[in-house]
Amino acid sequence: MTLKWNELDDRAVKTAKILAADAVEKVGSGHPGTAISIAPAAYLLFQRHLRIDPKDPQWLGRDRFIMSAGHSSLTQYCQMYLAGQTLELDDLKALRTRGSLTPAHPEYGHTPGVEITTGPLGTGIASAVGFAMSARRSHGLFDPETPMGDSPFDHYVYVIAGDGCLQEGVAAEASSLAGTQKLGNLILLWDDNHISIEDDTDIAFTEDVLKRYEAYGWHTQRVDWLSEDGSYAEDVVALDAAIEAAKAQTDQPSIIAVRTIIGWPTPGKQNTGGIHGSKLGTEALRGLKETLGADPDAMFAVDEEAVAYARANVVARAEQARSEWDARFAQWKTAHPERAELLDRILNKKLPENWESALPSFEPGKAVATRSASGKVIASLADVLPEVWGGSADLAGSNNTLMPGQPSFIPAEYSTGTFQGDIFGRNLHFGIREFAMGAIMNGMAADGLTRPYGGTFFVFSDFMRGAVRLAALMDLPVTYVWTHDSIGVGEDGPTHQPVEHLAAYRAIPNLAIVRPADANETVVAWKTVLEKAHPAALILSRQNLPVPERGEGALASAEGLAKGAYVLADVEGTPDVILMASGSEVQYALEAKDLLAGEGVKARVVSVPCMEWFDEQSAEYKESVLPAAVKARVSVEAGVAMPWRALVGDAGRSVSLEHFGESASGDLLFADYGFTAENVAAAAKESLAAVK
Repeated sequence: MTLKWNELDDRAVKTAKILAADAVEKVGSGHPGTAISIAPAAYLLFQRHLRIDPKDPQWLGRDRFIMSAGHSSLTQYCQMYLAGQTLELDDLKALRTRGSLTPAHPEYGHTPGVEITTGPLGTGIASAVGFAMSARRSHGLFDPETPMGDSPFDHYVYVIAGDGCLQEGVAAEASSLAGTQKLGNLILLWDDNHISIEDDTDIAFTEDVLKRYEAYGWHTQRVDWLSEDGSYAEDVVALDAAIEAAKAQTDQPSIIAVRTIIGWPTPGKQNTGGIHGSKLGTEALRGLKETLGADPDAMFAVDEEAVAYARANVVARAEQARSEWDARFAQWKTAHPERAELLDRILNKKLPENWESALPSFEPGKAVATRSASGKVIASLADVLPEVWGGSADLAGSNNTLMPGQPSFIPAEYSTGTFQGDIFGRNLHFGIREFAMGAIMNGMAADGLTRPYGGTFFVFSDFMRGAVRLAALMDLPVTYVWTHDSIGVGEDGPTHQPVEHLAAYRAIPNLAIVRPADANETVVAWKTVLEKAHPAALILSRQNLPVPERGEGALASAEGLAKGAYVLADVEGTPDVILMASGSEVQYALEAKDLLAGEGVKARVVSVPCMEWFDEQSAEYKESVLPAAVKARVSVEAGVAMPWRALVGDAGRSVSLEHFGESASGDLLFADYGFTAENVAAAAKESLAAVK
């Protein structure tokens, strides 16, 4: 189909360029260059290809748009304004100011129409891979009989990325996986302008990106707006044809390199690092407007006719798209009432009634690694929570993240002797790509139709921290299964033994770090994570841990885990000392309680699996668990003591690990490093002496 483009389209593009420059000039900071030069491509995408309803940013049938080059948020904001989606002129004038709908980088949950928070370069591309995978999984979950492309659950995922995104490793990781997954619904527009903050990218970035993406298995195209003879023309017709060609590639993700001049046509500033991340200044701003035929002295001068035209075009396209989609969706609901009920439940963020009855329980007296207990929970979820899916960064057998009996989410042609592939499968294989795994799960969770989990060894969570932070920032219901949680890893040595990781991850706001003490606490941990629907990490042991007797006359119920900390074993009257511990170290606190009792010291044992959930409790509950009057306290955890300072107080003591481990058996290391009942009891007596 020949692109229909007229003078009003040109005028709307000029308006977007001017608004981008004016918005940055007004606030005094920002990134105008890309927003000015990529405006024609973004306008083409929003006006001719992107399927959206400006009146309903959460319309289920919409295409997803990801501004991976998040610093150029104005690229998206200006097109949302021209499309009549969420933003008006006053919002553009309020760029980067407190409380505005136009923050410095696009923010999920803040500006309706923004699908995911971007800014850390490359993460947008990786999250877009998650969106594309989510679309295919949603098709399989709700409408598997319908051919791909014909279901109301099918849509495209469009991305605009810059040179910086393409340099980041997380983009490479995710793009490699996208090629293997044959994600034909993913289309990436690369603004190939050769400029970053340090000016010409030749200083660090000279590879042939399209050849790299061809090697990944992507469909690649190039659209050169800058010709070899130095002439420059914003050829939207060629770009439109490239996008149509990309849409026709149903078994490959697509990348289109658009060779632009950053900031074009800004006299004296275009094609320089100076226009990347700072305002144009009076002279250059006037020059841009004069070149575009606009009033050089007017700020935020809008071509009202062009804006009205652009908005009317989007509305007309939306009405037609919604009419067609609504008919298909109604037919689907009539044909599949049970699936429609499932969709309603998931969209309303509810769990089915009595789902928890499917969860396993573990007999006392046995020893079970909490990673193994977690695996049993995951297996139990397969039938009751079809929206839950996940996998591992090539560690499924160690992380226990596989759902038995479920096919793998890969094209069937990539089936192996171990894993049977199905494009709608449920077991995810991220490969050894922890950062990409985290960012991909963010896209899946933000899409809203599934609940993803992903596993690796706890020490390797360092590789994915940037994605975890973004999940916490967006409050996405992503679950991390981080196993091999301590020196219990043993002979693998200090490179694989996490020491500072509990403290480091507890430092991230809005992230729950849950380290259960035994198999039954692990069950409650999973149950609570799924019910709360916020970002959470399960920190699980490699080694077997005792499953204690609970209930009347024994230890308290594991249900106490849901409050973050609870009295596991108590004494009559007021305790002399409180022993606090998490995970595998709770057993040493329990043993120390008995040793102290033999010396006439009354010790309360408090299991503290999740400090974040404990912080959420009422003051009354916290006092009931940790009475302020009891100053003698001991914390026991195989990691640095930093997070425990506030709980142990000035007279408290910490049995902790303030150094790296070594290659030796886990049992030997625990004993040599002081994680024994005797050492915990000694620390308790030191604390009692300090109180006196």
